[in-house]
Amino acid sequence: MMKIFTSFCALLCLAQSPSWGQSLSTTAIDDTLTTHLNEVTVTENRLRIPFTEQNRNIDILTKEDIKQLPAHSINELLSYIAGVDVRQRGPWGAQADISIDGGTFEQTMILVNGVKVSDPQTAHHSMNIPVPLGAIERIEVIRGPAARIYGINSLTGAINIVTRVPEKQFFDAQLNASSSFKNKEEGDGKGIYNGRGIQLGAGLTTDRSNHLIYGSYDTSNGYRYNTPFHNGKIFYQGKIRNDLQNSWNLMAGYTHNDFGANAYYAPPHDREAREIVQTALFSIDFDGHLSDRWSIKPRLSYRYNHDDYRYDQHNLDLYRNLHHTHVATAEINTTYRTDVGTIGFGLEARNEFMISSNMGNRKRGNYGVYAEYKTAIINRLAANIGAYLNYNSKFGWQIYPGLDLGYTLTNHWRLYVNTGSGERVPSFTDLYTTGGGNIGNPELTPEKAWYAESGIKFNDQRWFLNASYFYRKITDFIDWTRPSAEENWEPSNFLQNQVQGINIASKLKIASEEENKWYIGLSYNFLKPKIINANSNNLLSKYAIESLKHQLVASASWHTTHLSMSVAQRFVERISYKNYFITDFKAHYRWEKYVIKLEANNLFDITYIETSTIPLPGRWFSLGLNYAL
Repeated sequence: MMKIFTSFCALLCLAQSPSWGQSLSTTAIDDTLTTHLNEVTVTENRLRIPFTEQNRNIDILTKEDIKQLPAHSINELLSYIAGVDVRQRGPWGAQADISIDGGTFEQTMILVNGVKVSDPQTAHHSMNIPVPLGAIERIEVIRGPAARIYGINSLTGAINIVTRVPEKQFFDAQLNASSSFKNKEEGDGKGIYNGRGIQLGAGLTTDRSNHLIYGSYDTSNGYRYNTPFHNGKIFYQGKIRNDLQNSWNLMAGYTHNDFGANAYYAPPHDREAREIVQTALFSIDFDGHLSDRWSIKPRLSYRYNHDDYRYDQHNLDLYRNLHHTHVATAEINTTYRTDVGTIGFGLEARNEFMISSNMGNRKRGNYGVYAEYKTAIINRLAANIGAYLNYNSKFGWQIYPGLDLGYTLTNHWRLYVNTGSGERVPSFTDLYTTGGGNIGNPELTPEKAWYAESGIKFNDQRWFLNASYFYRKITDFIDWTRPSAEENWEPSNFLQNQVQGINIASKLKIASEEENKWYIGLSYNFLKPKIINANSNNLLSKYAIESLKHQLVASASWHTTHLSMSVAQRFVERISYKNYFITDFKAHYRWEKYVIKLEANNLFDITYIETSTIPLPGRWFSLGLNYAL
């Protein structure tokens, strides 16, 4: 075993994260099926385009990838994708901000099965996703403004979490326990920091329906003073078929997240802070086919978020903020195939309403019209052109066009270019918040972006390679600034943000025999941000200086019938923070219907920060047991 482990670590320098969006397959832990990304269709709301025909830089984490990664939350999974910036305040899903390619966390759209779950109060809550890890089929990351596909607020990209559709009945149970084996800090009680969790899931299928239900509960006494958490999730998804071509789809979820928020938002004075967040999500849609050429999909969805922030959990009269946010959306999408291409068309109405003890009662409406056209009528050349016309009740009309082109050089090589635009409307917090060291600005205007990308892809059964370059310009960029540390933070539009970037991703499959496989690769993201300040005053910035500069993600995995081992290495360097290397390890052993899991995160006990002044956990060990029937 030691010889295997030593050889495994020696190959780490060649390795990469399994988030490359490739045609390679990965052996699953609990079955013999493999996922071929050649067969994956990226989940857009109108045009359904197979991954191999996409003319954008898209990353995909498959179900098998998710099982191999030493991660306990969606936030941690995303940290293995180079170019996705995960800035955690609390680990294991407590609180995290997600951005793409040098943008801010407010500029990334988050979706579940194509349903928008981004929060209008603040994107700090956009990752309150009521989906346990076992319910996820894959995660799709689309880079660049995705307004043509998903509408406003997808300024730098979109992340879509796609859940499983059971093909047979199953039952899944998982238990885990974890610890840093470090003693608690003074004032935080006795004993050692530790955590534990349980996850239960089941799939039920009949001739005309399938149903998925998952629930999870994780709790921990934290990893430093006042960082305990309690996180519960429950999720249901159902599909009921009228016939072979038409079906109703239901989705519902709820999460309750209660965590100590020491230094999360107003350090160093919020040492005793606590936050309780509850999020509910519901959607219903009909997937219908009016003819062999014409399909239609109407959908209703609703999202509720309750945020209870307690600046001092022992004194609730001091800066306690209560927010209730409601978002109701109605949309209809249709696709029509012609002899010379496919036409997509959609309408969307989204109403946002908030009741807040801090910001008052606020509401706004957003209404959009989409149109797209895809064709491959010219030999080897594929094109996708479209636009999104939007009306916001506060900010008026805007239109955002986009164009993707791809040229097939050979069976394995493909060139692509794309360009597009997008908009991000200010959140309610940007506009109206008061107190706690932050003052909103009701005069803010939307951020606007233009983006261009070119790249080349190679794809066969053993090797995947993608290399791309992009340029993005954001005008009216919103940043929170202040003249000195004694003043309040306040947002304004006076910045222009320009970013150039290079992304390279590669993965190689090595199979010495059918039941003995290696997967190795490398992904690297380089960003060159430039901030143009229209205000000559020297101001302290909250977000502009936190952008990534270098990001390297490496992994190697080895699989046999019963044993699986993987190592992941992450290197991160930001404009303003100290760089760091993080090494994670995971091993699985399968015996009949049982899987034993051993994980070690931050193996070398590195001290590092992703945002603000919050140190994240050092070395942390986990032991788990999985039973699948």
